[in-house]
Amino acid sequence: MSDIKIVCQNKKARHDYFIEDTMEAGIALMGTEVKSLRDGRANLVDSYAWVERNEVYLHHCHISPYTPATQFNHDPMRKRKLLLHRKEINRLIGASNEKGYSLIPLKIYFKNGIAKVELAIAKGKKQHDKRESIKKRESDREIRKAMKGDFKS
Repeated sequence: MSDIKIVCQNKKARHDYFIEDTMEAGIALMGTEVKSLRDGRANLVDSYAWVERNEVYLHHCHISPYTPATQFNHDPMRKRKLLLHRKEINRLIGASNEKGYSLIPLKIYFKNGIAKVELAIAKGKKQHDKRESIKKRESDREIRKAMKGDFKS
């Protein structure tokens, strides 16, 4: 039984991308970053992962400075190394090299006290795809509402 505490989620990612596959990765963090994450002070908006020299890094992930540690604080926007097995990195290299695919972090969480990030291989949606998703969601909601009304009669 694993103890999971979600720190932050990228809710907009599911709206802007088709999620093809997800995987879990560890994050190499400094001490003040871990303390700041435990306080829930992180933001995944506009963040992405990138493969550089056969290693995966998380870019534009904002982890706020930990206020009690004024002298030893970290840069909030620094790139952070993601900890993955070589086989997983090779799979990400293949997926990210395909046209239109990106590596998007979906959420940061603690699993058994260790900071993890859920990374998705995603394909960007066009504007008409987003409209179709909204229409489908609204029609499903109306169908559920109608079904509830039928059962009450």
